[in-house]
Amino acid sequence: MNPTALLHRVLLPLLLAVLAGAAQAADNPRELLRQARDAVMRDPAQARSLAEQTLQALATQPDSDTDTEIEARLVLCDHHAERDPAAARREVAIVAELLPRARRSGLRAGLQACMGQIHEYASDTVRARAYYEEAVLSAEQAGDQEMLADALYLRGYLRSVQGELASALADLRRSHQLFLKLEQANRIANVLNAIAIVYNRMGDHAQARDYYLQSLKRHEADGALREQAVTLHNLGRATENLGDRDAARRHYESALATSRRIDFPRGEAYALRGLASLANLQGDWREALARLDEAETRIRSTPDQRLQAQLLLQRGVALRLASRLGESVQALQQAQRIFAQADSRNELAQVYDALAQTHAAAGDWHAAYQRGSDFKAESDRLLRLQLDQRFATLKIEFDTAAKDREYALLQRENRATEQALVHEQRANQLKVVVIGLAAVLLLALALMVLRQYRTSRAMHSLALTDELTGLPNRRAVLARLQALLAGADPRCAVLLADLDHFKRINDEHGHLVGDEVLKLIAARLTEAVREPVSVGRLGGEEFLVVLPDTDLESARQVAERIRENVASIDPLRTQIPVPLTISLGVAATRGEGDSVSDMLRRADAALYDAKRSGRNRVIALVA
Repeated sequence: MNPTALLHRVLLPLLLAVLAGAAQAADNPRELLRQARDAVMRDPAQARSLAEQTLQALATQPDSDTDTEIEARLVLCDHHAERDPAAARREVAIVAELLPRARRSGLRAGLQACMGQIHEYASDTVRARAYYEEAVLSAEQAGDQEMLADALYLRGYLRSVQGELASALADLRRSHQLFLKLEQANRIANVLNAIAIVYNRMGDHAQARDYYLQSLKRHEADGALREQAVTLHNLGRATENLGDRDAARRHYESALATSRRIDFPRGEAYALRGLASLANLQGDWREALARLDEAETRIRSTPDQRLQAQLLLQRGVALRLASRLGESVQALQQAQRIFAQADSRNELAQVYDALAQTHAAAGDWHAAYQRGSDFKAESDRLLRLQLDQRFATLKIEFDTAAKDREYALLQRENRATEQALVHEQRANQLKVVVIGLAAVLLLALALMVLRQYRTSRAMHSLALTDELTGLPNRRAVLARLQALLAGADPRCAVLLADLDHFKRINDEHGHLVGDEVLKLIAARLTEAVREPVSVGRLGGEEFLVVLPDTDLESARQVAERIRENVASIDPLRTQIPVPLTISLGVAATRGEGDSVSDMLRRADAALYDAKRSGRNRVIALVA
């Protein structure tokens, strides 16, 4: 075949097919919308363009999809909220008219969330909070988990700004769980970033830095440049708070370069603010003012009042260092008004401190004393708030003790119910005067019995279930083994499983990630076996699998299947960069007379051999 024939018969049809496919994708509103949403965190300008193309494609269709149009306009609203409030409000007005025709009722939550963002950027946190509360309620009523996760994320972040750190962490963890369930890895990184902000505000800057680093790795893997810029700035703040100025400068400069790469003015301004802060710490007010001038030129059309106030705060510090004390006071007072309106208590304390230093430098000791008193009062308030919120957070993280108290209360209630039943039964024997009264008493007795039954079931479930994983706890799984050994045919086997390097996971990635890993391992153990096999958690990272009517070799094969199942877990699901592995010890009954302790001792010896032999392996104890 000559080249001309090849071109006409093969290459030309293939080229036409590719162009037709591209044209079809360009005319598909749902595909354009998907691309727009994917681009939000990579390239905001591209996300806006794709959302507008979605609307143009819908306009050419006779029966346009209302839900798709609303979602496209919500992307535009999110884009304009931090750049052009008037444009964002125009999108809100159109969405409000379209909502009555929408099939997806949860889209109302998206509208409320966007209104909240508009007010938050304008430092009207009271109204922003009200809209976020409505968004959470609307999403819950609609059963829309994606919209609920978004609304919880926005409300959690705002709560952290307002100092409600424990409730902020509760919102963010709930949002994290929903995004995990929805398998939206890019949004998970955003939530980890917000959780890090909570830890930073608590004063736990090292833990905040670790979470920022986790979030940054995920954003880099996803190519989410906008979120990389935000996370790099936050990482710079955490390292600055830890006193590592060189690392802070590297992070701020990386945030600046990334923001310029995608034309992200707010990101540039935040990064320049960080560099100005470092310059002020070094006494270089000229560099600080140059950085701040550059930042203010980038945000002239940006409605972010809190960002403007942070720039004013650094400008006030730089002007004091330059001995331009009147201008310093003016800049700091403007920042004070904005932070007070936004209820940003931490930044307000910083402004009071800066004002006190400026008034002192000017010789106005009375004003310096007043602002110093304001700084001390606000600092004391923040310290008390941090202590209170840390305590509340510990209660959220470690509520096992509360569950134990609940169990004790259920026991007391059960005893009280039993005593009340005894009294009612005696009264029923005595009060036989009329049939009507007897019927009333019988009804009361039935209600009490029902209450006791429900209480007993709640107690039983609480006593035999591991709270974190939902598996049978140590008491339940050992009782199952004891029952098998006491039966007529005690032939059975046990697998003692221990997650490798779990302490390192907790130390390097935090207990939040460690808990998620334990839940994932429990699920994989359950998936690997079927009834009547029992799986339970002995405690920590140790699990026990009880296999009835099973010999040693069959049990070893089950253990090997479990080991392979765990090793195949995708590290992206665990938020840690290394694969998970598990070691298992296998033991089987040797005949009548074996006890629970005998079985566990042999299985533990086999597990010890597996760990000593390099982990991620199965050892079956033969003798």
